[in-house]
Amino acid sequence: MAGGRLILLIQIAKGLATQFGENCEVVVHDLARNQLEHSIVHIENGHVSNRKVGGSPSGAVFDALKHHDGPLPDHLAYLTKTDNGHILKSSTIYVHDDNDEPCYVLSINYDITNLLALEGVLSSLTSCPTTSENEIPQSPKRITLDVNDILDELIDQSIALVGVPVTLMTKDDKIKAINYLNDAGAFLITKSGDKVAKFFNISKYTLYSYVEINK
Repeated sequence: MAGGRLILLIQIAKGLATQFGENCEVVVHDLARNQLEHSIVHIENGHVSNRKVGGSPSGAVFDALKHHDGPLPDHLAYLTKTDNGHILKSSTIYVHDDNDEPCYVLSINYDITNLLALEGVLSSLTSCPTTSENEIPQSPKRITLDVNDILDELIDQSIALVGVPVTLMTKDDKIKAINYLNDAGAFLITKSGDKVAKFFNISKYTLYSYVEINK
């Protein structure tokens, strides 16, 4: 049954990419293999985000998997951004097994960079001086190419949350930062505990005791 779902998703991915052309990237993730950092098993038009088979899911997927309780809702029509500054309109669709556990992810990323540029030109021609200002658009999230990029971003966020460099952190500061990482799903990443412990200059035993403190 699981194999049948994967074959169907690959078929859908090929169909979507063919229908919408080279600007439409479609990615299939296999979550059932217990190798989250290498979850990409099929990709169409991988040049859009510069990813390939064997790559990792985005930080948004990591966060969803960390906090899910029951079936995961699909995340549709949101903005993401590539390393080279291209803006993508993205959708993340979760496929569940018979126990309502997520087993596959179908991700659609359409490069709308040129469309946004065209929209800006048209807007300058059609807008009126009395037109009210548009609502500020949501800030696109960067698509990470490697699972280590996700961990680095989460560590940077934890430092920003505390507001002081690691060398000046108190025990309470480190507890706050490490529990932020835990809540964000950082420890779902293989061997992340080693990297985080080294970064905060503590032992792995201390690291996991800090997580237990806030439970």
